[in-house]
Amino acid sequence: MPTVFLPAAPPTVEVDGTLSRFPVHRIYCVGRNYAEHAREMGSDPSREPPFFFSKPADAIVPNNTEVPYPPRTQNFHYEVELVVAIGRGGCNIATARALEYVFGYAVGNDLTRRDLQKLAKEAGKPWDVSKGFDRSAPIAAIRPANSGGHIAGAAIWLKVNGELRQQANVADMIWSVPEIVAELSTLFELQPGDLIFTGTPAGVGALKVGDRIEAGIEGLESLTTTIC
Repeated sequence: MPTVFLPAAPPTVEVDGTLSRFPVHRIYCVGRNYAEHAREMGSDPSREPPFFFSKPADAIVPNNTEVPYPPRTQNFHYEVELVVAIGRGGCNIATARALEYVFGYAVGNDLTRRDLQKLAKEAGKPWDVSKGFDRSAPIAAIRPANSGGHIAGAAIWLKVNGELRQQANVADMIWSVPEIVAELSTLFELQPGDLIFTGTPAGVGALKVGDRIEAGIEGLESLTTTIC
C-alpha cells in the first residue's frame, strides 16, 4: 500500500571495526544506578528494582558531531553512560543467561534538561520532555561483545573542555548489566536493536554553547560532542 509520504530512514549506530550499522529499535534508560549520583540528586540509593524511562530512537546523535543547545531549558546537563546493545529478542530472561542477548557495548551521553526534570519530579509528572527531546542521545560506535568480551568493570569518565567532571567504574553500578537486562525483559519484550543506557556516575553538571564533551569507557571508542 502506498504511504502519504516517504518514511524517514531508521536510525543506526556504527559498529566498531566493521562497515555494518546497528539499526536502533528502542532506547531504554536506567535511572539512578550509581549510588553517588543518586545522592547528588537527592535520593537514597538502595537495591530496590531499577526504574526505567525511554528516549525515541531518532534521538541518536553520531560521534564527533554537534548538538544544538535545546530549547526551553536553562540547565542542560551531560551524563556519561555505558550503553548495552541488544542483539537477541526475548522476555522474562533469566539473569544467568542475560549476557547471551547482548550484542555489544558503547559509550553514550544521556543529555538532560535538568530544570524540566526537576519540575516534572516535583509535580509527579513523566520525564519525557526532560529526557526524550531531539538529539538527546549521543553515542559512539558499538563494540561487539564477540570481539572484545563483556564489560563488568571498566573506568568510565567525562571531560568538558578538557576538565575531568565524571570519573568512576562501571563496576560501581547498583544493578549490573545482566540484572538490568533481566529486569527490563519482565516489563517489555526486548528486540534486536534495543539500546539500554545503564545510568551515570556522580559529577553531572551544566553545559553551555561552545562546550566540547569527551566521554569514555575503558575498551570502547570514546565519544566527542560539541554544543552549538
